Amino acid sequence: MVTLETARTAPDRAALPRAYLVWLAGTRASLVGDAVLYFALGWAASAHGGGTGALVLTGITLSRTVLLLLGGAVGDRFGARRVMIAGDAVMLAVTVLLALAGPRLAPSPWLLTAVAAVIGTVDAFYLPASASMPARLVARPQLPRALALRQAGGQVASLLGAPLGAVLVAAAGLTGAAAIDAVTFALVLAVLLRIRPGADAEPPSREGNLLTAAVDGVRLAATDPVLRPALLLTAVAAGFLLPVVSLLNPLLAREHGWGAGSAGLVAGGQSLGTLTVALLVARRGTVNRVGVGAALGLCGAALGTAALATAPTAAVAVLGGVAVGTGSGMFACHIGPLVPANVPATHLSRVQALLTLVQSLALVLANNALGALADTAGAVTATALCAAAVCAAGVAGIASKPIRRLRLERAADG
Repeated sequence: MVTLETARTAPDRAALPRAYLVWLAGTRASLVGDAVLYFALGWAASAHGGGTGALVLTGITLSRTVLLLLGGAVGDRFGARRVMIAGDAVMLAVTVLLALAGPRLAPSPWLLTAVAAVIGTVDAFYLPASASMPARLVARPQLPRALALRQAGGQVASLLGAPLGAVLVAAAGLTGAAAIDAVTFALVLAVLLRIRPGADAEPPSREGNLLTAAVDGVRLAATDPVLRPALLLTAVAAGFLLPVVSLLNPLLAREHGWGAGSAGLVAGGQSLGTLTVALLVARRGTVNRVGVGAALGLCGAALGTAALATAPTAAVAVLGGVAVGTGSGMFACHIGPLVPANVPATHLSRVQALLTLVQSLALVLANNALGALADTAGAVTATALCAAAVCAAGVAGIASKPIRRLRLERAADG
């Protein structure tokens, strides 16, 4: 559990449980399949114009956002593993039907939107359950390494998914992408049917109705002295770090006349920095004080963002992208273990749902605000604002005594 002033022993070097590694391999393979299908859906929607493309994306994000808290309550009520099995079964059926019907059905806007809405709905229940599984499969002393390995796998899946999706769409269209995703859903479903968290790792949560249970998860996070600042720092990172590379980086490249290739290198540098830190933490563990590590990560990402905003050449911008990825990776690897380590097993899915919701809402609001600012004042100004906001959050984290004194107890809580 998270403590404020406990002495920390040497990090646990025991190998991660085989059940966790098998589950992780299955879910990361499924992420690659999802990335392929998302690319295929976006490409098919683009044939009908920008409005249809926006509608398809909205079908995913809106249904997911609206149902997230309910999805977390369902995960805690019925068990994360059961929810994931149900979600994988639904998506397996959807992707198989899409693959079989694809040659006979044109990818109409309504078909694409319907598939997107199903994906978003399943995500709302699946994502909180999946995020809670490491704490159900891994002993607490090993959580930082387990979560870092999970993040590294996610980065690799993201890097592979879009290029693979482009190749498959060119060769076999939406039908081929759906078939590949169906295979990955079948794989992770087989894994889940074989893996069972211990009885103590997934106790049933039976208090009140589902809406009351969802509200109780929000109440727990809002009143907890560790979770509350962790959620606030996460919101700042989501709102002012994630848009830097995805939204502002292409705008900066256009302003400076660097071209799409340079913007791609910056994005690649960011991914490289994040992946490197995640692999390092997966092998070596977190720094002594995880709260300080998370805050320092924000400060490092702020320096990278500032370098990106003021870069005189594309080469400097790429280095800034690497620094942004390194800092954000350090933040994620240190803030991540605080949630499962400080939440009762009965509330894991609900708090993970709230964490996802906070990130989603912050990102939606920030993307629109930063995009408007970039249109009126320029991408450099918008990027500089992000650097200032992230730096302020990092400094505030270091100055906060509860955050500064946070440690993960590694010996007594195994």
